[in-house]
Amino acid sequence: MAEAALQIRPPIERTAPDTIRLERLLDAPPETVWRYLTEAELRAKWFMGGTDAVKGQELTLLVDHDNLSDEEVPYPEGYAQFKGSTWNETVSRFEPPHLLETSFQGGKNGTVTYELFREGDRTRLVVTHGGIVSGTGAQDFGSGWNSHLTVLAARLAGGGVPNFWALHAQSREAVAEALG
Repeated sequence: MAEAALQIRPPIERTAPDTIRLERLLDAPPETVWRYLTEAELRAKWFMGGTDAVKGQELTLLVDHDNLSDEEVPYPEGYAQFKGSTWNETVSRFEPPHLLETSFQGGKNGTVTYELFREGDRTRLVVTHGGIVSGTGAQDFGSGWNSHLTVLAARLAGGGVPNFWALHAQSREAVAEALG
């Protein structure tokens, strides 16, 4: 099952010039997925650590992708400069276990909304990243989100991720094709 979770699936769409939307059906109930979104220790296993997301408080995201690979894998040259960076985010919506919205990169690149929908014993997660102003745009953010959501799916299914950066490289190609 873990191997299937690691397949790069780019269900991504550009819904506006500055907005992308991704969807995943995850093998866990919304309460579990919510914990992986809001608890720093669990979030660090698929995205970024930092501090827990709490209603009415600032959220710190810590860039440390060493936690994402099960094997020891060096950062690619183009990403090494970000290791150890922190971003202070605003938690603007916090409705457990259905809706979380935060700023991204200190608000410099918009907001990210996470919507969770129960589907039996699984969760449909919809991630919408809007207000992207970075010169790298939807392509880079889309490949990043696609990679991270693939890791989340693998972790929730009890699987591993040998090499996040190899996964990320595959994701860049798949997202470029999907977004055109």
